[in-house]
Amino acid sequence: MTSQLVLRLASAAALLALAAAAPALAAPGDKALADVQALSADALQGRAPGTPGSALARAYILKRFGEIGLAPIGAGFERPFVFSTRDGTQADGINLIARIPGAAKGGKAMVISAHYDHLGVRGGEIFNGADDNASGVAGLLAVAEAFKAHPPRHDVILAVVDAEESGLSGARAFVANPPVPLSSIALDVNFDMLSKNPKNELYVSGVSAFPALKPILDAVAAKAPVSLKQGHDTDADGKQNNWTDQSDHYAFAEKRVPWVYFGVEDHPEYHKPTDDFATIPQDFFKRSVATVIAASQALEQGLDSLTVATTTP
Repeated sequence: MTSQLVLRLASAAALLALAAAAPALAAPGDKALADVQALSADALQGRAPGTPGSALARAYILKRFGEIGLAPIGAGFERPFVFSTRDGTQADGINLIARIPGAAKGGKAMVISAHYDHLGVRGGEIFNGADDNASGVAGLLAVAEAFKAHPPRHDVILAVVDAEESGLSGARAFVANPPVPLSSIALDVNFDMLSKNPKNELYVSGVSAFPALKPILDAVAAKAPVSLKQGHDTDADGKQNNWTDQSDHYAFAEKRVPWVYFGVEDHPEYHKPTDDFATIPQDFFKRSVATVIAASQALEQGLDSLTVATTTP
């Protein structure tokens, strides 16, 4: 057995031990900080697609799926795909897909998406991606806990996607080969960067494209423990401030599936080696997670009216 393999096995054991050692849940989201810490650990080497660190991240997420009691759609959670990197070479990615069945059988479904990949190791430095996007995956897992505790009326599909940093490749693989008919997906709720903002602000984008979202999100914002602001979904402040095509929800938008995106504005650690767990403001992140839980539940409860509003000519 090579020393490198021993190191990988030791890292995997330590990572899974961290998951097992976390305190028992008292409420959905209680484990979110531990999830970010585990997914942004140095042992994962920045979670670049196709690397041992990416495999460690999947092992951790799948363990959490098991703890929450999630079920796959079909034979298993893993959905492999092939994508082209920026230099044109072919690479392998793996999405993780689960479903929480709704009480109303045969109706519309809602997708919760978040990417688990990041930039890997560059110039000898590890880009751990604590905010981008270990925080979004932790938010997704917290929402899954909430829907298991309070079952939804509609099916909720959890899509933890790979290779977002490589042209939204995992999300595009999802919509190209969806686990349910694409026509049955009424909304994608995407989380990308939930944990860092000095102004106590979390943005939600999509209202300009889908005005039916506004009353639902206004009601959530009125009670949210963060300042939930709507915006970043038009070119009013310049193309660079329009987030419509800047994360995995855009793959759904390209297929005319309604979407909503929760995230913070860029910060000094964005795409830097300093985007570590130690730089996350923990109190803000806990409140951000509570906000996306409440928003996801409200959007699911309003899904039927949202579907009518977004499909009526």
